[in-house]
Amino acid sequence: MTEAVEPQILTHSPIDSIHQQLGATMMERDGWSVPGSYGDVLFEYATVREGGSGVIDLSNRGRILVSGAEAVQFLNGLITNDMKTLAENTWMPAAFPNVQGRLIASVRVVRLKDEGTDRTTPEGLPQQNSRANVNPTFLIDTEPATHERVLKTIERFTLAGDFRVSDITGQTGLLSVQGRRAVNVVRSVLGDEAASIAPRQLIQIPWQQNELRGKLTVVRATHTAEDGFDLVVSSDQAGSLWHALQSAGARPVGYDALEILRIEAGLPRYGVDMDDTNVVTEAALDDAVSYTKGCYIGQEIIARIKYRGHVAKKSTGLVFDQLVKVEANANIKSTDDKDIGRITSRTYSPHLGRTVALAYLKYDYLAPGTSVKLVCGDEELNAHVTELPFVRGS
Repeated sequence: MTEAVEPQILTHSPIDSIHQQLGATMMERDGWSVPGSYGDVLFEYATVREGGSGVIDLSNRGRILVSGAEAVQFLNGLITNDMKTLAENTWMPAAFPNVQGRLIASVRVVRLKDEGTDRTTPEGLPQQNSRANVNPTFLIDTEPATHERVLKTIERFTLAGDFRVSDITGQTGLLSVQGRRAVNVVRSVLGDEAASIAPRQLIQIPWQQNELRGKLTVVRATHTAEDGFDLVVSSDQAGSLWHALQSAGARPVGYDALEILRIEAGLPRYGVDMDDTNVVTEAALDDAVSYTKGCYIGQEIIARIKYRGHVAKKSTGLVFDQLVKVEANANIKSTDDKDIGRITSRTYSPHLGRTVALAYLKYDYLAPGTSVKLVCGDEELNAHVTELPFVRGS
């Protein structure tokens, strides 16, 4: 007798009912139910890429709050970038490596404004045991696939000193406005101050004139190579914020369109383009690594690779000569038939009118313009190496 397979229990966004009302086709992604499309993937793509603005529900990303007098010290020993250089109301990319320098997670570390004992967390809850001008507070934003491993990695240190960790993913929503008119939408809904923050900056503002319910965190960041703002809001206010963004002109964008935009932007996805078999710098996360900060887990391996030469392989972009069908993990060959790499992500780029792919290539073949090929049965597919991103937003 065949044993019954229990259905997977999915986690739902706080605005899941809104996606249903909009007629979204729901799909599973990293244990979450997310909107794949609202009916027209190419229209959703064009909304972001061709001069409009889209709103994307990214609530499935992990949001972990870290605070305490020793937060900088502990985090600096765990990540590749230099926490000591991160100013209030700014963010930086970073990676969590293991002792072999291999990638546990790629994250954004957001430093919130240092305040006194009455400060609130991004979801509007009072920050406990805070001491004015002593305890910095950080928000770690991570991909859904690495949420639990990041949480477990940092939770180990909560008993080692003044270092507090709180997973606020379930108490908050994350809505992202992306596209060339994203700034117009944010200005219409949240005002000039929010719309005027620079890339890699953030601001916390009251939402709906009710500061007692907490502040909304506005982070200027892109997931598409276009202009963008990530908005962290309490779960019970996520629906009203979504409706306000729609009313201001942002159109719903699902994960099928986001995947095309992501690949065009050259942004790797954990579990697809990188994992714990990759050294951090193989995954083209160079701007997430400081070589002057001193010791951290895996630092010796990462530094040794840099100062002794280079990685053996690295993630880069491939542009094919035409629209072709390319399989994930397909082997890449040089023009003289040497095995030199493999495909990780691929898509048809409407902007370029051809197939593009993210791939790992051996170091000697990384120069832009290098010709490579894929052999699919009796057919050879020709491509050339290109720098990332494939598309640069205006």
